[in-house]
Amino acid sequence: MIGYGRTWGAGWVPSALAVLVALTCSIGIAVATSEPNRPATAQPDGCRPAWATGWQAAAQPGPALPGLSGATVRLVVHPQVTGSEVRLRLSNAYGATPLAVGAVTAARSDGAAGLVLGTVQPVPFGGRQAVVIPPGGEVASDAVPLVAEAGTPLAVSLFLPVVPEVLTQHHAMQAAYVSERGDATFDDAGSFGAQLPSSVVLTGIDVHAPRPVNTVVAVGDSITDGMGAMAGESWPDVLGSRLVAAGGAATMAVLGAGISGNRLLADGGPQQGDVPLARFDRDVAAAGGATDVVLSIGTNDIAARRSAADITAGLQQFAERARAAGKRVFLTTVTPSETGAHGTPAAVATRQELNTWVREQGPAYADGVFDFAAAVADPADPGRLAPAFDAGDGLHLSAAGYRALAAVVDPAQLSGSPCLAGDPPARVLVANR
Repeated sequence: MIGYGRTWGAGWVPSALAVLVALTCSIGIAVATSEPNRPATAQPDGCRPAWATGWQAAAQPGPALPGLSGATVRLVVHPQVTGSEVRLRLSNAYGATPLAVGAVTAARSDGAAGLVLGTVQPVPFGGRQAVVIPPGGEVASDAVPLVAEAGTPLAVSLFLPVVPEVLTQHHAMQAAYVSERGDATFDDAGSFGAQLPSSVVLTGIDVHAPRPVNTVVAVGDSITDGMGAMAGESWPDVLGSRLVAAGGAATMAVLGAGISGNRLLADGGPQQGDVPLARFDRDVAAAGGATDVVLSIGTNDIAARRSAADITAGLQQFAERARAAGKRVFLTTVTPSETGAHGTPAAVATRQELNTWVREQGPAYADGVFDFAAAVADPADPGRLAPAFDAGDGLHLSAAGYRALAAVVDPAQLSGSPCLAGDPPARVLVANR
């Protein structure tokens, strides 16, 4: 899979430090600790209002793109939970130096860079309008009185006075816009021009819902991240729309935690994001309301010539970690490919051995198994994707292919949200992104 290499440095130049010190002295800035006040993952007693993560992005390191320092970034996201307040999570997980965020706002979005009139809210951190996030740290904002509606876009604007060389981000098809220099957190679309290929700093939005909403976290590689399709068309997006639209106790938010190029097993070489076990606490355990996790990964390990035995051992280890954390865990088979290292005779044999293990032995270690490979394989040649499901590179899926994956996830096996029994289906515009 095509990913991003780690070829950047992580220096903090004197001018950046000077700006950070000046900003800290001139404004009351909350300095975040490395342990933010995250919402509890256990469902509260009864069916009282509760926080749930309605949107998140799997964090990975990346170089800060030109034009970010001294500018405002506006991220447009689609939460899957409806509620009366929101709380933002900002991350400097991969930063080697402190990250100053000069101002933050949240608002309803017109679907692009524009804001819905009268909805813009300042986002404070410990009562202050700016925050410094330490290296390796993350911070949760105060609660903000902004109505979130499942599938309706929100705009989060971040003024970044100085951006270090390495920025915590997520490389994805995500609507993000950059302003001209200055604090444009309250400005409408006219201040924003260039678009980014990544979401930066923002890693989660928690929503205060009237009753507890449980969530499914989908962990994986670019197949989970939706590579090959448009934003909103990944299988977690489609599944999220399906569950929210079902209404009642079947309703769950589905949080995407796919990273392009990700592998299950560390191999000492370049990695595209941390392996799933290393990011479990951040991507799964920390997600408010998370009860279930689907792990769909292995194609990049196969391409790296890891054995089926090694991969199955890794799947078992992840399943044990998830169950120890009180989560229901589901495994999937690996989708077929005839491309490059993914399609060599050795890779095909490893994938067949691995998928046989998942189908036959997986239920002994997990709460269920979803056969993704069978859902999208070409009936005439199961070693490759069916033409209608192929995005064109023989590896990634089309929108139809991702719909086929979502269709094999059985909602009856998931935890659901019992407190929502009897609720009507929600109106969903776009899921998850």
